[in-house]
Parts: sequence; structure tokens; C-alpha cells
Amino acid sequence: MERPLTQYIHPGCPPFDLREYEMTGGYSALRKALGSMSPEEVQRLVQESGLKGRGGAGFNTGMKWSFVPMGENAPHPKYLVANADEMEPGTFKDRLLLEGNPHQLIEGMILAAYAIQADISYIFLRWAYKKAAQLLRKSIHEAYAAGLLGKNILGSGFSLEMHLHTGVGRYMCGEETALLNALEGKRATPRAKPPFPQISGLYGKPTIVNNVETLCNLPHIVNNGAAWFKSLGNGSADSGTKLYGVSGKVNNPGCWELPMGVTVRELIEEHAGGMKNGYQLKGFLPGGASTDFMTIEHLDVKMDFASVAAAGSRLGTGTMVVMDDATCPVGFVHNLQHFFAQESCGWCTPCREGLPWVEKMLLSLEHGTGTMEDVELLQMHTQWLGPGNTFCALAPGAMEPLQSALKYFKEDFERHVTMHRCPYHNGG
Repeated sequence: MERPLTQYIHPGCPPFDLREYEMTGGYSALRKALGSMSPEEVQRLVQESGLKGRGGAGFNTGMKWSFVPMGENAPHPKYLVANADEMEPGTFKDRLLLEGNPHQLIEGMILAAYAIQADISYIFLRWAYKKAAQLLRKSIHEAYAAGLLGKNILGSGFSLEMHLHTGVGRYMCGEETALLNALEGKRATPRAKPPFPQISGLYGKPTIVNNVETLCNLPHIVNNGAAWFKSLGNGSADSGTKLYGVSGKVNNPGCWELPMGVTVRELIEEHAGGMKNGYQLKGFLPGGASTDFMTIEHLDVKMDFASVAAAGSRLGTGTMVVMDDATCPVGFVHNLQHFFAQESCGWCTPCREGLPWVEKMLLSLEHGTGTMEDVELLQMHTQWLGPGNTFCALAPGAMEPLQSALKYFKEDFERHVTMHRCPYHNGG
């Protein structure tokens, strides 16, 4: 099976420059699209392929594009933004693509911009990705010099400017409207929707924000077609391949491109090499820190959007965080809540005030001073900070590991109260 995203990425080897990328077929999809396809045809092809957003939401990419106003009377400039602000704990898939094959992202961005007739594009990059920033600057310069960016690309009449923007390090910038505020030089707080960015986004103009992995699929879909992309799935309702990651006490932590629908068992036992000696699997977050725990009973669940949702969690970014039986679930969740409390933008009261209280109650349990009432209050907070009660999805996402830990590991919370300490320490 051809693996479209990582087939030309070799660990330990430098990424392709423009000449090498073109020798492997790079920018052939762009030439095909600009030479023989209308923007609407590119949109339709991507929609038919079934490509879903790889940033976590899982919305059909071509359908998302279809909401952008098109035609002579459409407002301009239009914008395309690559969301490379990869700050979800446990997630490192986009970094692999950015450092391994930056021209693949650039080609995907030009194709997406052509499909929506965007005039200006931005790569919004996580501040810590220094190597990726260096490689992207070099690759963008090469693309401009070759006439692949700028005015009248390849003589097609289509023009696109591209800029690299390095963020200042806030998790909130991963939310697309907060990202747009940050690009405009404003505080990174989420915007009310509607209007949606496709209608009124960056500087009030039509804007599409896509994840890095999503955009990197586009050259291969244009070159090979919708049916080919669908055929890559592993009997899953979702199309294509996916970058899956596993971190934790496994023998071979890492990131792999696999067919959509690979099972949890295959990921952990075959690709991640199983648990390290002396450790047993207790639970795992299937798609980064803001997803619900799953347990051993879910080992045969397919890692696609619908299957993971049916099991009570979310696929999210597809990067799994494994918790072993020697790790305290309360301490594990406290660590996550500490992160989310720090990263709250402070815009709405439930998130601003609720997350620090959740963190304090968990810390009290860890120190052995918590009560059964605290455990019940934690359960109540998962509702108060849940969907529909906050301005964006940060606090509801933070509640997912907590609510599921209380569901699957509640006895561990209660033992902290009855033993007046963490049972996983001091010989517990």
C-alpha cells in the first residue's frame, strides 16, 4: 500500500529540497490542478475523497471549503491558514511532517488556496518548532524562486502570497478563531460563531484554517483520485491513512502512518512494541490530552472517528497517551488539569475559575487532604465545565480525561481519601 504522507520522510536524513521533492513527483499535483482543473473541481474531488480534518474535529475538508464565497462578487482578499500550532499534550504528528517534508505542506497549501481562490496564506507555527521554522523559511524561499508562489503561478493566472508566522506559545491558539485573533495581533481569545471564518475570518474576510496533516494529504488526492484515497482505509468508514502516535511506558513509542481504522491493539502491541516489562496497561487517551480515557476492554476498537466516538471518547489527533498500572490516575489527571488551567485564556468564567479549582482539588487528593465531598465536587465540575457552558471547547476538553477517570478509576480517587495519601507512593 502506498503511504502518501510519510513515504519520502526518512528519520535521520535531511528533508528534500525543491529539486529532490520534484524528482519524486513533488508539485505535479499543483501543475495538474492549475493546468486542467477548476477550483470547484478541486473542491469536489476533495469532498468526494472523504478527507476529514486531521486536527481533531474530523469535519469533511471539501465541505468546509464549500462554505467560502466563490465567484466574481466574492470578497477579497481571501485567506488560507495552516494550523501548525501543535500544543496538544502527547501530540507530535505535525512536527514529523514539518521537519520531514516541508514542500509537501507548501504544495498542499497552494492547492487548498487555489480551491477557495485565496490570495494570501499563513503558516501559524508553534514557537518551539525551531527546526521546522528554519526549514519552512528555506522551502518557501525556494518555492518563490521557482515561480510556485507569488504572482501568476506557473503562468496559470493564479497568484498566492505565503508567510510564516511563529506563535508565542499559547495552547488556545490551536482553536481556529483564537488563532485568527493572534494573527491580527490581538489577544488570543476565541470568537463568537457565527459568523464562521469561512465567511468572516482573518481581518473580516473569508478564511479557511486547516491542520498540517490535512493539507499534506491534498497533493496525493489530486494526483491519484478520490477512489484511491478511499481504498487506503482499513475497512473503515473514514478514508485514507492517518498518522498515529503512542507515548508512555511502551517499548517503542513513536509515530506511524497507518490505514484509517487500525485497532488499538495493533497500535500498542505491534507498532509500539507492547508495554515495557513490569508494567500493565491500565488506560489510555486515544487522541491527546483532551480526550476521554479508554481501557483494556477497548483494545479491539478501530481508531477512526465513528468507532472511537461509539466507545465513549474521541479520535482527536490520533496520538495516544498510555497510562500504566504503576501510574496514579489522580496524579495523571492533575498534571493535565494543571496544564489546561495555565492555558485558559480567561475569557469565560467557568473555564477561568473552574479549572484552577479542579486542579486544587486534585492536588489536595494527591497530598492526602482531600475528602469524599471533593470527589463528588469533581464529578459536578465535569458537568459545569462541560459542553454548552463555556465559550469554546478548552474546558470541555479538559473535562474529558477527568470525567472518564472518575468513571473507570473512581476507586483510586476514593483510596486517596481513605488512606490519606496517594496509594501509588510510599509503598502503597
